[in-house]
Amino acid sequence: MKSITQWTKNFQSIVDNGRNHSMVIDLPEAKGGNNNGPTALELCVMSFSGCVGTIFAMVAEKMRLCYSKLEVIVDAEQKNNAPTITDIHFILQIQTTEEKEKVAKCLEHTMNTCPVGVLFKQAGVQIINEIKFI
Repeated sequence: MKSITQWTKNFQSIVDNGRNHSMVIDLPEAKGGNNNGPTALELCVMSFSGCVGTIFAMVAEKMRLCYSKLEVIVDAEQKNNAPTITDIHFILQIQTTEEKEKVAKCLEHTMNTCPVGVLFKQAGVQIINEIKFI
């Protein structure tokens, strides 16, 4: 994997993944930016959410777990003025006719293999999840 960041102006940069995909990162106006994109830390939270959704879909396919809707809602916190994320709470909302235990097992496997989630765990971030059936 590779990434290149190119500064554009003020606190704004363009981040590229080396595979022709790029994104603007910036600070909010309250912190001196132009609010033209997420902050780098917000991008980490977005990466976590996306990783959980992607890995869940992959594990569900292997488990033959069928669903018609899936949404991952993440709330990350920086407790006690910490410089970075200390806690993550997320809700996996799923529309399915599968047994609750099967969905829970799928999420457990997901959290053991989601690379972004593993990074957060290794960094000492407390991760709490819940499953909401819709």
